[in-house]
Amino acid sequence: MPTADAVSAANRFGLGARPGELEQIRAPQDWLLSQLEPRPMADVLAALPASLDYLREEARLQRQRAQTRQAKRAGAGSDAPGDAQAVQQQNRRLYQQAQSRELAARYAAAVDSERAFAERLVHFWSNHFAISVDKRTAALYAAPMEREAIRPHLTGRFGDMLLAVETHPGMLRYLDNVQSVGTGSTLAQRARRRQAKRAPGLNENLAREVLELHTVGVDGGYTQADVTELALAITGWGVPRPQELAQSGVDAAFAFRPLAHEGGTRTLLGQSYADGGLEQGQRMLAALAVHPATAHHVSWKLARHLVSDTPPPALVDAMARTWRETGGALAAVYRTLVLHPAAWGAQARKFKTPDDFVVSAIRAGGTLRRAQPRALFNLLTRMGQPPFTPRSPAGFADAADEWSGPDALWKRVQAAEALSETLPEDRIDPLAAARTVFGDRVDPATLDALRRAESARDGLALLFASPAFQWRS
Repeated sequence: MPTADAVSAANRFGLGARPGELEQIRAPQDWLLSQLEPRPMADVLAALPASLDYLREEARLQRQRAQTRQAKRAGAGSDAPGDAQAVQQQNRRLYQQAQSRELAARYAAAVDSERAFAERLVHFWSNHFAISVDKRTAALYAAPMEREAIRPHLTGRFGDMLLAVETHPGMLRYLDNVQSVGTGSTLAQRARRRQAKRAPGLNENLAREVLELHTVGVDGGYTQADVTELALAITGWGVPRPQELAQSGVDAAFAFRPLAHEGGTRTLLGQSYADGGLEQGQRMLAALAVHPATAHHVSWKLARHLVSDTPPPALVDAMARTWRETGGALAAVYRTLVLHPAAWGAQARKFKTPDDFVVSAIRAGGTLRRAQPRALFNLLTRMGQPPFTPRSPAGFADAADEWSGPDALWKRVQAAEALSETLPEDRIDPLAAARTVFGDRVDPATLDALRRAESARDGLALLFASPAFQWRS
């Protein structure tokens, strides 16, 4: 029978056991580590549009809007307002269709994955580098950033992932760096000579979150001066302009604008960086990626996500030491975590977020497998975790007290009922689903409740609503 560690490997390190999965896990640590071997992206994800495609389509619609406004000002007749409405409808369809495609693909990949540990790590990093799609300028780019900046670097060096994220249009737009212009840059000087009413200026949002959230952490020893210095170093980091996207020569979703960049030597965390345009900011990020404070801060977050809300200090220290010794080699850091005894202790368990709850229920019972993306989005929204919408650069909370209040638990009961209603009665076997998740370690209270259920559908809802199912143990 599956061991307790096998159950933990599938349910705490993974996304929830699928039918037959527990029986395949003979050596839990080896099973997890085998998933860190690089693999091609799932076809369902690889088929999606790239960020550059979305940028081009947005630019096309922007040009259409401009042409419509121009025609209206020129007195082109009564067709102009209708044209404007048509463009607006196209724009709305772009966002709705993109959201549906992206969510359907993301959750299909999560439900169907045979490498659920690797998939969980993808979701962890996506939340670490959070983008909230309720900011319209970034709405199309959170899911592509996960595919383009996180998945390719999942088992590589943290510094490569960091650079890919901070130069992605999703992050650049979400934290307003596309608007950041050095006050001493050529663009700013030109604006002052023209006496422009809205002179361009420095935006520190991205630099602040790089330090506070993405690397060294709030206790990492940086100051406001460090924020400003990093912000100046990354002025000019943005995306291609709409008129550039209309040309065939643009082949990247990132653009560096020398005219918006403010040159000069910069100092970050006591280290000096010579003037060097784009390269200056790149060198700063590379140094932050291997900084001891980053090693500890991010190792702690990983351990908190995969082990417990209060991760054992010895485990975090071991991970941070590996980080420093390997220059942020993520596969080595994951390996240190997986092989550490503290990662398998009696206190190692995590309360499921709504996303964890829904994905694990789908994997266990096959429910909602072919549901419409909108239904999935609405279900997660009612539970308090709409996909890619944390409404803060800090991402969704990763601790039990944020998700275990009375109202949240009642919504889980409702969600459990909704999930159980998506399968025909003759395909539901709550006892088999319980064995899928827990093996022979189903607690007596849950077993008794399932056996007493008035119907198979009620039994499946009881399983999903049971106290044991709320935990990644």
